[in-house]
Amino acid sequence: MSLIQEFKAFAARGNVIDMAVGIIIGAAFGKIVSSFVGDIIMPPIGIILGGVDFSDLAVVLKAAEGDAPAVVIAYGKFIQTIIDFLIIAFAIFMGVKAMNSMKKKAEEAPAAPAAPTKDQELLSEIRDLLKQQGK
Repeated sequence: MSLIQEFKAFAARGNVIDMAVGIIIGAAFGKIVSSFVGDIIMPPIGIILGGVDFSDLAVVLKAAEGDAPAVVIAYGKFIQTIIDFLIIAFAIFMGVKAMNSMKKKAEEAPAAPAAPTKDQELLSEIRDLLKQQGK
């Protein structure tokens, strides 16, 4: 089997396509959460903390000289990224918890009793006949 045929067989499997869809949706969800944190959550927190804009929080290690940009540690952006992560992690946790809950309910649902096998039916008939003879 050639390499191209192997790749086609690999890519055509449902799991690969499901994974690709999950990655694309996850990336889009990450952008939504980043916007939510940066544009909605952080501004009020900044106002509460005295008008601080977290995206501007940084430590300047070396000032800009000529064409060379300044060297900074942008810890405000890092704080926003941590908050992004916490929101995404919580959303994933809640999704997994919901899926596990649904899975557990499906497992707890009583299964229909299995129909008796031919041997069991025959033994039941023999038992019933012996009961009738004993009367």
